[in-house]
Amino acid sequence: MTEIRTPRLILRRWQEEDLAAMAEINSDPEVMRWIDDGSVLDLDGTAEAIERWEEEWDEEGFGLFAVEIQASGELAGFAGLSVPEFLPEVLPDVEIAWRLGRPFWGQGYASEAAHAALEFALEDRGLDRVVSIARLGNEASENVMRKLGMELERETTHPEYGFPLRVYGIDLTQYA
Repeated sequence: MTEIRTPRLILRRWQEEDLAAMAEINSDPEVMRWIDDGSVLDLDGTAEAIERWEEEWDEEGFGLFAVEIQASGELAGFAGLSVPEFLPEVLPDVEIAWRLGRPFWGQGYASEAAHAALEFALEDRGLDRVVSIARLGNEASENVMRKLGMELERETTHPEYGFPLRVYGIDLTQYA
């Protein structure tokens, strides 16, 4: 079982008891406003998403970790790696992504989890390069990307929804 511990977080594979907490996060319009078309996910949609994330672990050897707060055991959301199939122009790069519930915003958890996922990608999984993609206007995510040492590489358009995106990247030499 793949697990990463940071000073305040546990990044781990998904468990059955994570479903309700992740569904609560995914049902918050403020959390989801920057994701795809901004639609929220219900319990069934969240269950399907977690199933896809676990399948990616099985197929790729990486995926999105459940992010747990060490001190309380609460599920804060997810962070990890994914193949950004929605944006074919960046393939074969792997994306680092995160989504946390609102009670966990503004405390440095996203940066802490994303840094652990980046280290996992480049040091443990041997990837040479990682990207991160944000919808234009999502300053909080872009701030995390810059904290990771990622650099803005291009602006593009979401192929399905038509809104502007920014693609940040970092390679092994920049990370080291």
